Amino acid sequence: MLLLRICLVSIMLVTVFSISSCIVTSHDYSVELSCEQFGENDHYFSDFELEIGDKIRLALCSNQTTGFQWDYEITTDNIVKEEDHDFEEPEEGIIGAAGIELWTFEAIEKGTTEIKMEYSQPWEGGLKVEWTYTARIIVK
Repeated sequence: MLLLRICLVSIMLVTVFSISSCIVTSHDYSVELSCEQFGENDHYFSDFELEIGDKIRLALCSNQTTGFQWDYEITTDNIVKEEDHDFEEPEEGIIGAAGIELWTFEAIEKGTTEIKMEYSQPWEGGLKVEWTYTARIIVK
């Protein structure tokens, strides 16, 4: 009887471990760039190798009180999509301080693309680009 119970428990454990190993989980990748970092370098570049369902989260310095904002272009459609965009206010009591623009992109199809982001302000006579960030993405 004891041997039968040990065998049944072993079979149940093997089954549970087999099922849990088949569960696919996505990965999150984060990039955070402060105003100080952009003060040192006007352009940043990252490479990512993703699988479908993986996400890239970008936290980029942004001071909306100056009229500057981040905008982006994706070079190849249907490989990644914007999932979310938000603005995190600066600490209370600091008037005119920078906050953070938060972007989330999700890999949805195999292929290669780039997300080209520009922190700019529209001025008379054209667009003034202050900082850039480029993410080169390969989805396998």
